[in-house]
Amino acid sequence: MRSRPAADAALHVVVPYGANGSSARVRAFDWLDHTGVRAQVHDYLGLPANTPAAVLRDPLAALRAEAHLWRLSARVGRDTVFLVREASPFSRGHAEAAILRRAARAVYDFDDALMVQAPGLVERVFSKKTTWRRCIDQADVVIAGNELLAEAAASAGARDVRLIPSCVEPDAYRRKVDYARSGPPRAVWLGSPTTENYLDAVQNPLLDAHRTSGLRLSVISAGDRSLGALDVMVDRIAWTPTANDRLADHDFGIMPLPDDLWSRGKCAYKLLQYGAAGLPMIGAPVGANRAALAVMGGFAASQGDEWRDALATLAIMASDRLADLGRTAREGVAKHYSFGVWTSAWLDAVCGEHG
Repeated sequence: MRSRPAADAALHVVVPYGANGSSARVRAFDWLDHTGVRAQVHDYLGLPANTPAAVLRDPLAALRAEAHLWRLSARVGRDTVFLVREASPFSRGHAEAAILRRAARAVYDFDDALMVQAPGLVERVFSKKTTWRRCIDQADVVIAGNELLAEAAASAGARDVRLIPSCVEPDAYRRKVDYARSGPPRAVWLGSPTTENYLDAVQNPLLDAHRTSGLRLSVISAGDRSLGALDVMVDRIAWTPTANDRLADHDFGIMPLPDDLWSRGKCAYKLLQYGAAGLPMIGAPVGANRAALAVMGGFAASQGDEWRDALATLAIMASDRLADLGRTAREGVAKHYSFGVWTSAWLDAVCGEHG
């Protein structure tokens, strides 16, 4: 049986990435900023992503990070550990399990379908699925970002599962106030270089809308590769921590997703950001997207014809109707996905009686 955290216990937040890594930012750093909870943060190398190419640019730093995790596991016996996704890209869960097992209170958080074995040699050797399972086994509390993830954790034997969605602070977003158009309609997609391929599935509907209404698509991403046929209508905006301010310059946001187990584990964060900025939206009703679209009044589009109809509708929609949809979207975010709504649940899950 674990000992209880000491009265002067520390909170150790263990994340795989720095503050510019999306999961670490959304599931940990933003919460610390919002609640003001004091914590010792352990962020491996502080990178936005721990790809082998990025980590191995400085192998000595990676060795120091691995050693730090094992030292950490030896000194958390009086403390609470809040671990997001994984601590190391190389551990197969051994370092994570040791840290969680030895903590006085162990909390594990995940927001992707890590229980799905990803393809590729690196993923087979350093299996995120194996790491996930070992973390589930050792955690006192498991926080899941959506219902599918919560059900997977419970099925894997998690003792105490809490569902806390990814959240946004609506007041941190520049809100769209003028829905009148002065030029061609403008859609926006916000994402990462690794998810830009999701746009391929709606290429033809997007190009049709471009031909019929002049629709332009802004792609906010750290990527810079060609998007093929879509290049004729795409304007790239380099992602920065302040890129959210650019959302309100657009008429609506889009979030295509394939309907597979990995995508069903996603937590609708793009849609929440669009809603916080007061944008109408179109999204694939996959996983958590379905509930988010419902409360924010978004257009659900699965097939090509549904995307074509939704894009055509929003591209020519009157400004007062766009404003109504934008208002509904922002209200939906505030009522269901804001930090204020979920703060008590997060503090209880992470800090327990010491929150």
